[in-house]
Amino acid sequence: MTECSVASAGASADTRPLRIASFLPAATEMLFSLGLGDNVVGITHECDYPPEAKKKPVVVECVLNLEGLSMKEIDEAVSARLKSGKSLYNVNEEKLRTAAPTLLVTQNLCQVCGPSGNEVTQVLKTLKPPPEIVWQTPKTFEEVLEAYLELGKRTGKEEESKAWVEASRKRVADIRGKVEMQADGQGNKGRVRVAFVEWIDPIFAGGHWVGEMLEWAGGEDVNSRKGQDSVRVPWEKVVAWAPEVIIVSPCGFDLEKSREQARLLMQREGFHSLPAAKADRVYAVDANGYFARPGIRLVDGLLLLAHLMHGPKSFPWTGPADAFAHVPVEGEGGGREAEGTGERSTREEA
Repeated sequence: MTECSVASAGASADTRPLRIASFLPAATEMLFSLGLGDNVVGITHECDYPPEAKKKPVVVECVLNLEGLSMKEIDEAVSARLKSGKSLYNVNEEKLRTAAPTLLVTQNLCQVCGPSGNEVTQVLKTLKPPPEIVWQTPKTFEEVLEAYLELGKRTGKEEESKAWVEASRKRVADIRGKVEMQADGQGNKGRVRVAFVEWIDPIFAGGHWVGEMLEWAGGEDVNSRKGQDSVRVPWEKVVAWAPEVIIVSPCGFDLEKSREQARLLMQREGFHSLPAAKADRVYAVDANGYFARPGIRLVDGLLLLAHLMHGPKSFPWTGPADAFAHVPVEGEGGGREAEGTGERSTREEA
């Protein structure tokens, strides 16, 4: 366990050994990447990466049983719970007291993402002495990097965090530069019309950092919003946009669940008239891994977007095979290629 002290701005140093509770999966990934896995003493039920994180004590759980519900039913259950003023999460105060964290990493961005705001304030009243708090509320890609730097600063890993951010910014710049060199068949630079779907019933388009990532990867989605919350979008607006590529990335879902939702999306009226359907360019992705969480794998997510939009020759995917899957479009003129995880990433390249 790293022996270092924790202090907040304007506060005296805390000389207790560093013990960290993470209320946010993205923060858990950051902590492990900084070499602080041994210092993590409490996580949420959703903290599943890296795999060794799952061995840590779970101190936060969802109060709703969503197993077996459709996306519409999940949306309704979550909306009703929040509308009633109740939290989606339960913090096990007894387990948290046993963990005795000196630092708690949490967020105040999204009530669906984890405990936030007043919930955290109430929990702190039960901890004596109270831990220091690191709030993570990134809405843009750059703010995610800043959150990583702040976490490194607050945990004695400042140099490590700076090195990772520098390397990540270079990777992003390299991908963006290569995208700018892409050209269409007439030699003109052009963007790929894409529909990035974060929920299928009701439809939610991309929000927060996703809009930037789509742009940097050479795509355009008029329904996604940069630096803002994801919002419901009428299906008719997706159809009107006529996307050339559809990426199904339901918040909170892994690849297999995303693939199931992509198939359901194909049942919507007008789907088979879309250019993406006719060209058989529909993909499901591991949303938790590469897009939904404001964590270290967003950089890989940017490469994955470029790979799906521009092809494996220009942007080869060297990450896990279960990061994405082509979902074949069948019937009404759609393609019928054999399905498989990570295969047939994009249209053929010259």
